[in-house]
Amino acid sequence: MAVSQGRAGASGWAWRPVARDPLLARAFHSCTELGGRFYLVGGLIAGGERDPSSDAVVFDPTGGQVVRLGAPGCPPRSHHDAAAVGQRWLCVVGGWDGSRRLATVAALDTEREVWEAWTGTPSNCPPAGLSSHTCTRLSDRELRVAGREGSVRTQRRYGSIYTLKLDPRARTYCFKEEGCHTVSRSGHCAALLQTPGPHPGHQLLLFGGCNSGEPEVAGQWNHGKIKAILPFSPKEEQSAAPHLMEQLARLVSSREGSRQGPQGLRHHSCSVVGPFAVLFGGETLTKARDTICNDLYIYDTRKSPPLWFHFPCADRGLKRVGHRTCLWNDQLYLFGGFGEDSRTASPQVCILDLFT
Repeated sequence: MAVSQGRAGASGWAWRPVARDPLLARAFHSCTELGGRFYLVGGLIAGGERDPSSDAVVFDPTGGQVVRLGAPGCPPRSHHDAAAVGQRWLCVVGGWDGSRRLATVAALDTEREVWEAWTGTPSNCPPAGLSSHTCTRLSDRELRVAGREGSVRTQRRYGSIYTLKLDPRARTYCFKEEGCHTVSRSGHCAALLQTPGPHPGHQLLLFGGCNSGEPEVAGQWNHGKIKAILPFSPKEEQSAAPHLMEQLARLVSSREGSRQGPQGLRHHSCSVVGPFAVLFGGETLTKARDTICNDLYIYDTRKSPPLWFHFPCADRGLKRVGHRTCLWNDQLYLFGGFGEDSRTASPQVCILDLFT
């Protein structure tokens, strides 16, 4: 167990192992909670491999069981993203299939346990190819996709923002490019966060994936549009993880963390816990050696301007890149990722413990 450095009795944090299985050992996969279970799709089994895995693994946190999903037709994917739709479908968007970057949608029907290749509508205007991008769920029929697009030989020098509309009944999808671009990013993360003030709205922020340490806005919704567009109200959002939110608030007020944000981080994880974005691990672009990280960063949006807090870790065994974190039942889970050698994938599931 790793606890952040500090004097005896000071605030700290730890990733506590709760399960271990070789089926979980992978990196650059997707991990999505749907119906109280975690679905891990694809990824790379070992560092240096070019061909992604074509299997899906399900982890049940209540009993700790890990099983390989028997549904046929799982697409080979890595460096993709996924989102739950309608509490039934797991939609896998883009990614690397071993030979090219894709801009397609494959969906797992979790009720029938069947993989389906959804088709683009006639008005679909897909990106040239997506990998190490982000998909943020805005509703059961709409995702916001952000990242640098391009083929294997060609990459654009800027990032693109797309709205991806899904129709589960028709099994179709439609990409529409928004009229703005971002800094060229790859391996970044995205967080949909509430803005402070008497009439809170929401904004989608992109973290990392380039040399800049500053987050970038990739979408904004004012107070009047929240209920029409987003699948939750501010009150529901704040009550999703009350205990973990309280612990994070105590941690950032403990003065044990430095007021410093990440610089040049990519392939890290990010989970939204109320007004906090919790970032962990990743690979730094600012150093030539020892690039894999094990630090915890918290982005606090309760006040304007938001504040960064950095909590380092002394345990080199917790260095992670290409991993995922997921929030469920007031707990933050950590899945997979390569370790310090950038080649060995972790077979563990861990839960974030905070000590204040």
